[in-house]
Amino acid sequence: MKRYAAILLASVALTGCEVSGPTPASIECAETQTECINAWFDEKFDEFLAFSPIQQTSLGIKTDYDKLDDLSVEGIEAQNAWIQQVRADMEANFDYDELTDEAKQSYDMMIYLAESSADGMEYLDNQYILHQMQGVHAFLPSFLLSQHTVESEEDMVAWNSRLAAMGPAMDQLLARAQNNAEAGTRPPRFSYDAVISESQGLISGAPYDDGEPSALWAGTEERLASLVEAGTITEERAEELREDARVALTESMAPAYQRVIDWFTEDRPNTDEIAQGVGALPGGADFYNYMLAQSTTTDLTADEIHEIGLADVARIRGEMEAIKEQVGFEGTLDEFFVFVREDDQFFFPDNEAGAQMYIDRATMHIDALTARLPEFFGRLPQAELEVRRVEPFREQDGAAQHYRPGTPDGSRPGVYYAHLSDMTAMPIPPLEAIAYHEGNPGHHMQISISQELEGIPRFRTQGAFQTAYVEGWALYSEALAKEMGGYQDPYSEFGRLQSEMWRAIRLVVDTGIHSKGWTEDEAVAYCLENSPNPETVARSEVQRYFVLPGQATSYKIGMIRIQEMRAAAEEEMGDNFDIRGFHDTLLNGGSMPLSILERRVNLWRESQEG
Repeated sequence: MKRYAAILLASVALTGCEVSGPTPASIECAETQTECINAWFDEKFDEFLAFSPIQQTSLGIKTDYDKLDDLSVEGIEAQNAWIQQVRADMEANFDYDELTDEAKQSYDMMIYLAESSADGMEYLDNQYILHQMQGVHAFLPSFLLSQHTVESEEDMVAWNSRLAAMGPAMDQLLARAQNNAEAGTRPPRFSYDAVISESQGLISGAPYDDGEPSALWAGTEERLASLVEAGTITEERAEELREDARVALTESMAPAYQRVIDWFTEDRPNTDEIAQGVGALPGGADFYNYMLAQSTTTDLTADEIHEIGLADVARIRGEMEAIKEQVGFEGTLDEFFVFVREDDQFFFPDNEAGAQMYIDRATMHIDALTARLPEFFGRLPQAELEVRRVEPFREQDGAAQHYRPGTPDGSRPGVYYAHLSDMTAMPIPPLEAIAYHEGNPGHHMQISISQELEGIPRFRTQGAFQTAYVEGWALYSEALAKEMGGYQDPYSEFGRLQSEMWRAIRLVVDTGIHSKGWTEDEAVAYCLENSPNPETVARSEVQRYFVLPGQATSYKIGMIRIQEMRAAAEEEMGDNFDIRGFHDTLLNGGSMPLSILERRVNLWRESQEG
């Protein structure tokens, strides 16, 4: 899962509006310390949401519906100052020893998030601001099209305001990209090319020229037509709003995107044609260590992660050998990789019909496993789930599939997005595992349950996003699905191993790129040696690792830690181990660092002993 959101209290969070001043030095509370701190946490979360109109919309809140986030360095600094004040007030006003175990976890998470934000301020100049992996230039149009619903004239006016706000937002991002370039931080040349191409695509077509309607113009027309059809506005008013949208797009958004195109084109010769990891950039080694800590929520070093990856790759190769023997393939495992990578039986047709077949197959697998969830979970998600194709303006051949959460109130479903522009890069064997990863029991289930929790501070259920927990759970879910009756076809089981192998490969390749100086071609070669994924996918993924240092390590480290927690609980509890209770313990506290999650599981184990 890759998503852009205002991630609570993290240094890379997008920040926005001015919020109220510091909390008073003393906090009076007539209730228990736990009741008081939970109420206070929710007040703080409301303050946090004021930083991010985008996050508000993602949660189904229409406050600041006409605004976007402040994407400047000053905005980040303001949010960091805020969270440091929150921490100071918490430590000064609440007695940790008087809190319940659940409230202590909230307290510890706030400490963790504040420290993470403070540490990250040192590395603002090391960040890649715009790149090909759901960069904000592509995210903003996608966000508006998928999440800004229009049900009234006021909503439409807000839509137009946000179209106009895209211009200043992109100028803020361009200023940061230029600043970081001066500091020696530039993403590789392939990333520049993607930003240029994607930005050009977003300002092509009507109303920018005589071509077919652009994505945002088509979205504008659809929303206006819906309001007119419902009798909410007249045709005359629709024409006025249409003109406002045209002005916003052509006089604010398009010029800003053109400035991005022009500067990236001008600066392109300064980029590395042969990509380098961040470890080769100024201050890059320390930055990479920081990103590993953020991604894994552990203190594992790059060398330790690299060795874990090498061992896991070797183990999974052995399990793949067993599948090869099971299906009766005569040849080496490498030859089996080529067979699965190239044989026509493992691909849908490379056309619109084939893309729909992929969506239908993924939906079928998710529906079948969803019916068995009550056997393995006490709490189930209430939100609906849809499988959709990525919008054309941001679709990339072979790019990773991803999940976008719905709203806590269920008014907007969660969506599993698939890139289907090149069906030769979307093999069938791993389809089932990916569906479970993005849908149920993976991202959709975990994130939906988190959003629907009651009695847990909202900063844990709707704000904090700990990658190792979220991605570790999703990868654990792929393996859990086998226990639940998935992967009846041996090639689908091979696809599950292929998916797990890819996450093990990431440990090797990500650290290889950023701490050992691997080139793009060396990384791609290692991927192809140990996986049947086609080169299109391998290269797209490797390029992802270059611009998102450390992020790819979160999946397998998170999975391993969750599996270790389960194994320890099963060994200690024996026949008293309850899989439903274990899973509910993991999911009923929201996203958290792995160290706090492990303590949570240990507390559950102790509670069951009595």
